[in-house]
Amino acid sequence: MLLQGKTAVISGAASARGIGLAAARLFAEHGARVGILDLDEGAAQAAAESIGKGHIGVACNVTDTVACRKAAERVIAAFGHVDVLVNNAGVTQPVKTMDITEADWHRIVDVNMSGVLYLSQAFIPHMRERKQGSIACMSSVSAQRGGGIFGGPHYSAAKAGVLGLAKAMARELGPDGIRVNCVTPGLIQTDITGGKLTDEMRKEILKGIPLNRLGDAVDVARAYLFLASDLSSYITGAVIDVNGGMLIH
Repeated sequence: MLLQGKTAVISGAASARGIGLAAARLFAEHGARVGILDLDEGAAQAAAESIGKGHIGVACNVTDTVACRKAAERVIAAFGHVDVLVNNAGVTQPVKTMDITEADWHRIVDVNMSGVLYLSQAFIPHMRERKQGSIACMSSVSAQRGGGIFGGPHYSAAKAGVLGLAKAMARELGPDGIRVNCVTPGLIQTDITGGKLTDEMRKEILKGIPLNRLGDAVDVARAYLFLASDLSSYITGAVIDVNGGMLIH
């Protein structure tokens, strides 16, 4: 088991069909104790119970620095230490440039990018004390290709910001033994795409994916598992594409 004896925290991991819960389930299968963070504590606790014993669910709004610190304190107190942080929480909105309101901009940027900073800041001091840690951040193919199927320009901007933030943190935190990497999924079948993808859209999208299928949540979860484990012990500041070849650089 790749994570035997390790503890991990995953934000935005209470959704039944989401990438976060798929990662939590996979981490647990590989021996980790997992702390699931989500806006709704009841949902987070239910998700934690669904993956087995020894896991916890904690409420956390990643756009609130105080909430992030309190969540970190609760998880560290419960587990004794935290080895892995997965900044998975995110939200999207399919609108055009001229339709983005000020409130839209702040909501999308706050959750997708600022939340990565705030939650990382909450755990970095603990990881620095231990001189070890792995932080994985959720970006998107939208950041790389200038837009996606279900995200507007503000989503692309926020996810591109995550790439720059993670690389800068990787450079800064490397001497402390903390690795920071990003995952950039393509079109993954989750609740975000559920009901919005028509058969016609699917056919057109598949034409641009060499592996000829849409991604599943577990495909991204496996990338998170790699970054959380010692298999990636000499990898930091990297961006791992999980898109079936949708974007080949």
